[in-house]
Amino acid sequence: MEIERKFLISELPENLSGYPCHQIEQGYLCTSPVVRIRRQDDSYILTYKSGGMMCREEYNLPLTAEAYEHLRSKTDGIRISKKRYCIPFGKYTIELDIFEGDTAPLILAEVEFPSVEEANSFIPPAWFREDVTRLPCYHNSYISRYGYHEPER
Repeated sequence: MEIERKFLISELPENLSGYPCHQIEQGYLCTSPVVRIRRQDDSYILTYKSGGMMCREEYNLPLTAEAYEHLRSKTDGIRISKKRYCIPFGKYTIELDIFEGDTAPLILAEVEFPSVEEANSFIPPAWFREDVTRLPCYHNSYISRYGYHEPER
């Protein structure tokens, strides 16, 4: 079970280059349910995610580089590229995604939780802006189909 909240941010945290960073490329074979392939640095993963916004089933299976390349040509829509910084925050890790290419200038912070109660009681750091967990337009699978456009407020 993945329990995750997503946030826009108001500013990048200080010393960003001091945190671990991963280069990610991902594409979608299907968006309902979500079937995604991802290259993260030198690792390759096939992921299934059920429907839902904050809570959903998630299963990850390893892929070889060859299998990833084979499936990559079968993905639909926009292929997402981003840099992911892993920032410790208390007992959690903030995954700060800085999107590149067609999905720039989007920047999102995601935090995963062991329970719904912890997710609901989480107090974000001051550099977070608004919680966009329940807005489909900020989910990567949606962005892969429709692109990223700042919603009207």
